[in-house]
Amino acid sequence: MQKRTLGNSGLEVSALGLGCMGLSLGLGPATEKGEAIKLIRAAVERGVTFFDTAEVYGSFVNEEVVGEALAPFRKDVVIATKFGFEPDPGNNDKWTATNSRPDHIKQVVESSLKRLQTDTIDLLYQHRVDPNTPIEETAGAVKDLIQAGKVKHFGLSEAGAKTIRRAHAVQPVTAPQSEYSLFWREPEESVMPTLAELGIGFVPFSPLGKGFSPARLIPSRSSTAPISAPSSLALVRTIAKRTRLSSKS
Repeated sequence: MQKRTLGNSGLEVSALGLGCMGLSLGLGPATEKGEAIKLIRAAVERGVTFFDTAEVYGSFVNEEVVGEALAPFRKDVVIATKFGFEPDPGNNDKWTATNSRPDHIKQVVESSLKRLQTDTIDLLYQHRVDPNTPIEETAGAVKDLIQAGKVKHFGLSEAGAKTIRRAHAVQPVTAPQSEYSLFWREPEESVMPTLAELGIGFVPFSPLGKGFSPARLIPSRSSTAPISAPSSLALVRTIAKRTRLSSKS
C-alpha cells in the first residue's frame, strides 16, 4: 500500500482509507458487529492505515466498532473522527442540528476517546460548519485539545476556502475532507488552490462515486454520457501528483 503525507502536517496515511460509516449507517442495514470488526481488521492486513468514523454514525455505535477493531493495531493506524452534530428536538431528535461550541467539542472528544479505546484522536474533523459558532472559536477549542494531548491534528469536512483559511490562521488545518470524484469536482474551483497555497492536505471521500463498482459504466451528474469508474481512479492518481491527499472510500 502506498502512503501519503497530508500537506505539511507530517501525518502519514495509506493512500486508500476506509470510511466506516456504511457499517452502521446510510448504506442499508447495519453490519453485524463481529463481521464489521473482521472487515476492518482485514483492511489493516491489506495495508490500510487510515480509518474514518464519527459520533453521529450509528449514533455512537460506529466509533465503538472502530475502537474495538483497531485496538490491537492502535500504534500502527490513524483514526479520524468528527464532532459537530447533535439531536434536533425540532426534527424528531434526528442528528441534524449543528453545534461546534467549544464546550460541546470538548465533551464530544472525551466521549469519543472512550468509545475509540484510545488516549488521543489522530485527526479530528468538524463534521459540518456551524453557522452559529465563529470558526475561529471552533479552531481555538481544537487547539486547546491538541495542546492537552487529546487530539493530534485538525480537519474540516465540506468547508469552503474562506472558512479553511480563517480556521488555519488559528490552528493549522491538516486536511479538509470533501466529496470528490468525476461526478463532483467542485473542490477544484477554490478549495484545492487554497490548500496548495497553505500547504494543507486533502481527503476526498467517495472517489469512486459512492459505491459504484469499477467494472460498471455510470452516468455523470452533468451529462448523459457514460463514464467508467477506472477513469475516476485515474483522476485520483493525477490529483495525488499535484496535491498531497488520501482517498477515503
